Amino acid sequence: MKALRTHATGGPETLVLDEIDTPAPGPGQVLVAVKACAINYPDTLMIRDLYQFKPERPYAPGGEIAGVIEALGEGVEGYKVGDRVLAGIGNGGLAEKVCVPANRMFPVPDGVAYEKAASLLMTYGTTIHGLKDRGHIKPGDTVLVLGAAGGVGLSAVELAKAFGARVVAAVSSPEKGEVARKAGADEVVVYPKEAMGRDESKALADAFKAACGPEGANIVYDIVGGQYSEPALRAIAWEGRFLVVGFPAGIAKMPLNLTLLKSCDIAGVFWGAFTMREPVKFRAQVQELFDLMAAGKIDPLVSETFPLARGGEAIARLENRQAVGKIVVTMDA
Repeated sequence: MKALRTHATGGPETLVLDEIDTPAPGPGQVLVAVKACAINYPDTLMIRDLYQFKPERPYAPGGEIAGVIEALGEGVEGYKVGDRVLAGIGNGGLAEKVCVPANRMFPVPDGVAYEKAASLLMTYGTTIHGLKDRGHIKPGDTVLVLGAAGGVGLSAVELAKAFGARVVAAVSSPEKGEVARKAGADEVVVYPKEAMGRDESKALADAFKAACGPEGANIVYDIVGGQYSEPALRAIAWEGRFLVVGFPAGIAKMPLNLTLLKSCDIAGVFWGAFTMREPVKFRAQVQELFDLMAAGKIDPLVSETFPLARGGEAIARLENRQAVGKIVVTMDA
């Protein structure tokens, strides 16, 4: 079988398409023939040894897959060969086949394409945990989403609307703003891509405040970080919740006096740790996502697909912040 693997620290261009033996599932595992593997921001960091988890090389990146069960390991119950499943696996997904712990899998409902199934777990899973458990979202809230046209950002737009909120989408171009509007955003703010000085930062804060309204944003969902975080914090409401999700623009240094002036909270959203610490709650949230999908309230946007041999290009597009929605590698192409 083929696998796109990292052998040494480096960027997407260093990945190698290897021919390796098909693994055998151990106790509690199943062998899945991968049909689709979604690309996520941790994939860009992991191969450069910049992520908190550093698997032993060589390994295939790709932490979110959908496919078909080919074999069952000892002790696996509730699944059979031929079942359609999705799973979050951390790494190993950019391969034709992978062994997956059965307790980390979910059945894929009938009618859901593999590409969309593979795009659900990490993005929408992160966001439903963030908005509900960390942001305590309620109907009528105003939610400011930074990076609103990416996979996680669009999940935040859709889920916030599904939970009855008003959504302000912050994006880096008018074209991405239209994508966010189609997903349900009520207002769009386009922020500059170039470095901002004090005047530009203040202007962006003013634009966020104008779009959020006189009370400000009850929740800021910050997927971007860097120079955009402080202007967003300045637009937060009294007792608002600032959710820290990711840092593709860099780790922000926040003036903590603003938290006092707004009596607001800054809360981290570490979805991976949450899934391990609270597995029952995690599985219930995944079922809620399937229900929302069936009701037509969420629909993962897969903007591009790549064959396995070009998986490095898929990672590069996400790393270069060129992605709209989700980018997926498919094994049948």
